[in-house]
Amino acid sequence: MKTAILGPAQRAEALARMAERELDVLVVGSGVVGAGTALDAATRGLCTGLVEARDWASGTSSRSSKLIHGGLRYLEMLDFALVREALKERGLLLQRLAPHLVKPVPFLYPLQHKVWERWYAGSGVALYDAMSVSSGHGRGLPVHRHLSHKRALRVAPCLKKDALVGALQYYDAQMDDARYVATLVRTAAAYGAKVANRARVVGFLREGERVVGARVEDVEGGTEYEIRAQQIVNATGVWTDDTQALIGERGQFHVRASKGIHLVVPKDRIHSTTGLILRTEKSVLFVIPWGRHWIVGTTDTDWDLDKAHPAASSADIDYLLGHVNEVLATPLTRDDVEGVYAGLRPLLAGESDATSKLSREHTVAHPVPGLVVVAGGKYTTYRVMAKDAVDEAVHGLDRRVAECVTEDVPLVGAEGYKALWNARARIAARTGLHVARIEHLLNRYGSLAEELLELVVADPSLGEPLAAADDYLRAEAVYACTHEGARHLDDVLTRRTRISIETFDRGTRSAREVAELMAPALGWDDAQIEKEITHYQKRVEAERESQRQPDDLTADAARLGAPDIVPL
Repeated sequence: MKTAILGPAQRAEALARMAERELDVLVVGSGVVGAGTALDAATRGLCTGLVEARDWASGTSSRSSKLIHGGLRYLEMLDFALVREALKERGLLLQRLAPHLVKPVPFLYPLQHKVWERWYAGSGVALYDAMSVSSGHGRGLPVHRHLSHKRALRVAPCLKKDALVGALQYYDAQMDDARYVATLVRTAAAYGAKVANRARVVGFLREGERVVGARVEDVEGGTEYEIRAQQIVNATGVWTDDTQALIGERGQFHVRASKGIHLVVPKDRIHSTTGLILRTEKSVLFVIPWGRHWIVGTTDTDWDLDKAHPAASSADIDYLLGHVNEVLATPLTRDDVEGVYAGLRPLLAGESDATSKLSREHTVAHPVPGLVVVAGGKYTTYRVMAKDAVDEAVHGLDRRVAECVTEDVPLVGAEGYKALWNARARIAARTGLHVARIEHLLNRYGSLAEELLELVVADPSLGEPLAAADDYLRAEAVYACTHEGARHLDDVLTRRTRISIETFDRGTRSAREVAELMAPALGWDDAQIEKEITHYQKRVEAERESQRQPDDLTADAARLGAPDIVPL
């Protein structure tokens, strides 16, 4: 299969071609559901377009807990169907669709009561494992195990001795959520979808009551395009109601935003060989291994302020630190926090009690002819949501369309990944890079790492790590622009890499080096480089200020102190 390249020229061509002829399906929004919908439609042979107002995964889909999981806590709610569906998807992603991006991760659940809790929690985890195996895609993850107090402290010495009487250990999976979405978009493009970020829908085209297309503004150049499509899919997550308002139609359901924040701390601050899952009075708290870091999260609070840049307040940070410190022998402090990020979950809220119970489930609707809406759900089950959305759109097409095939369509980078992983020592010797660097590239790009290594062969200086963020090679900043659709400094520091949350300086020390690497690929002059750096610095300053504020209202006001769009 030919690999899609998403550089500036390809973006311009995609916008022009979408405006030239009517599409079968136009997808609005490129979070994980929108990107998955574009892939589903393209692999059914449909002429497909995908537009995104900002960057791939710039909303919820880059700010999650970065877990691919069945939802163990949903078993307690007796939502067996949701758990079974998610476990099947977890297995597919691990084994077939994205083994280069989705990896097993262990979790320890500390027990506070000797007999009944071990039986109760153990039965739940045993059922979880059994449902995974019965889905037909449960291979590849170890089964759970019971640990004594002594063995639990051996695998997680960070815990207070009196914080547990024993523990259970089980496995789920994780991925880099923003990288996963970028890979989904590239896969859709490889199968023929036309894709463009920084392309905002500003209105819909109508003939009578039917929606027949969209007016799309190129945010970078200011040009407006009329893109016609037989069916449009609104996959805009927490912006669903805003997008629906552009046609002036009252929706059958509403999407409520729930804010979740996460903290990132260095690996050496928590001495453990496993992740942790802890109960809180509201939900659960995860401590998740993340390379040379830990992710601690999450909160769950209503949010009705700015959707583009949800802000983490001082109270949010104190909440997470307070709960995790209840079990840690050496407590975390504010000084241990490298990064903070906040995201919004799109939860369904209907106008009747029956609809409001949908919550983490998803729904698909066809409110007016020509427009399909998909909303709700969870990251793990994005492929099912995408299938349901395209199935609904197909009803509005006047011809027979193939069934969904994405269960058997690996993402770009998956094919050949395992063979390259086995040959990583030989690749290291050939390229002169340390084998740890090759492993890093393979686990971020899969077999596409060969494209990145070609950049290093052409310019050996790109094989050097970034000076202030040495987990990443200089080549990755260039590749993000030439192949992955990055348009601005924020795209690279926040989503193509995770430098913005993995360094104490939040990426400000890397800003100039990365901007200068991006400049040739994007045609920036010195003035634009300075604009990009200044914009990024103001963003970081605004985020830091918001995290010093006592509540959501003041945090939101502080975060909005930074401009949203980089001027060209």
